[in-house]
Amino acid sequence: MRRFFIAIILALANLASLNVYADEAKPVAADPVLEQRVHALTEELRCLVCQNQTIADSHADLAIDLKNQVREKLKQGMSDKDIIDYMVQRYGDFVLYRPPVKSTTWLLWFGPFLLLIGGLAFLAWKLSRRDTAVAAVPVADMQRAAEMLGASSETKEST
Repeated sequence: MRRFFIAIILALANLASLNVYADEAKPVAADPVLEQRVHALTEELRCLVCQNQTIADSHADLAIDLKNQVREKLKQGMSDKDIIDYMVQRYGDFVLYRPPVKSTTWLLWFGPFLLLIGGLAFLAWKLSRRDTAVAAVPVADMQRAAEMLGASSETKEST
């Protein structure tokens, strides 16, 4: 009985997800060439409310509004570059899914590499300190530890 209810819930969830994407499958404009241009252009623009999604991939209300705005601008005869420039002017470089490399985006582009280099340098420093800490242990302490280990292993063997 439990499996039956789980199967029904999964089937309903599948139907609900199909309905969400049903609107996306139908082209809004009668012109398929225009829809291809809209899709290509919205692949280059980031959804402002979603986490790392393009406008083409997002189903947020703002993304749908931006898609419609791109569609209208294309119908008005604007070029792809004009539309991208318009979006950047309005929302900043953040709206670009692949922002340009310039002084304001250097941290975005090179920050992960700097963190990686810093992490590797820290790891190398810690490993070199660990080697010197082991080498700094006096020989007498090492012999005493070996004797203690030897005594504990003899005790275990006798029991």
